[in-house]
Amino acid sequence: MGRSADMYEIAQRVLALRTDPPREVVVTIGLPYEEPTGEWSCPYRIDGLEGWEHERKVTGLDSLEAVERAMVMVRAALAGSHEAKEGLLSWEGVPGGQRAQTVYVTVDDERNIAYIAMKNEIVPGEVVRQVAAEGVVLDYGDSGRLLGLELPDAAGLLPSEMRI
Repeated sequence: MGRSADMYEIAQRVLALRTDPPREVVVTIGLPYEEPTGEWSCPYRIDGLEGWEHERKVTGLDSLEAVERAMVMVRAALAGSHEAKEGLLSWEGVPGGQRAQTVYVTVDDERNIAYIAMKNEIVPGEVVRQVAAEGVVLDYGDSGRLLGLELPDAAGLLPSEMRI
């Protein structure tokens, strides 16, 4: 696994790839830098995951947005990989197998509702069943998995940091 000499690494995580023989998937986030255009870029790479073994970058309006976008891209690449879909990727060393999960919150201030999605994009027709409970609408996919939920009174129920 080659490493780029140009990327100054600021964060790294090693995941286990349960193959025979076992391998590692190394996720690296680089130091964000300002482009000549004034935008900020953040390099990242995923070594050990087919098709991702070279440095990539995302841009944002500032350094924090660039880092946030890099994290989103890495999570999406890992979750969307055939290795993850086949259950071959794991983050070993996490107490009790617990780890933080990303949810995607969309707030409609005009209607005072929020939608909390369990994945980045829910495609039309993917929701096959809805259940309403105390004003909250739960959306389920055909596998019975929760895809998202619509929350009324978002201003009153969501913490302020989720309403940005």
